[in-house]
Amino acid sequence: MAQVKELSIESHERNQLIKLNDRVATFIAESGVKEGVCYIYVPHTTAGVIINEGADPTVASDLLETLSRLVPHQASYSHPEGNADSHIKSALVGSSATVFVRNAAPVLGTWQSIFFCEFDGPRRRKLWLKLIDG
Repeated sequence: MAQVKELSIESHERNQLIKLNDRVATFIAESGVKEGVCYIYVPHTTAGVIINEGADPTVASDLLETLSRLVPHQASYSHPEGNADSHIKSALVGSSATVFVRNAAPVLGTWQSIFFCEFDGPRRRKLWLKLIDG
């Protein structure tokens, strides 16, 4: 059986990584599911989701700075809305992630965190979680 939840995420910067570990863990714990899979999906074309180092905040800064160097905000893009870089960054990081569930908790490595990736903020966004028992 599957359970679905929509989360609201509010970013405060144009490019920002927002840690989701607590929100994902709470959803799983409240679901009653002990073993399974949790899908994290971002339904936006200028945002994404990743799993990466979360214990050291300089890693998130390095990720954002590197993406901004690779895909600068001001460049000769054909897309006329001024956020072409946001679409490209979103395509590079992806719009979904998968986390195993064991003992009613997300299975993450010691240093891993789940991040919502904002590339066109500040905005209010949606994020979907789908938990499948088994």
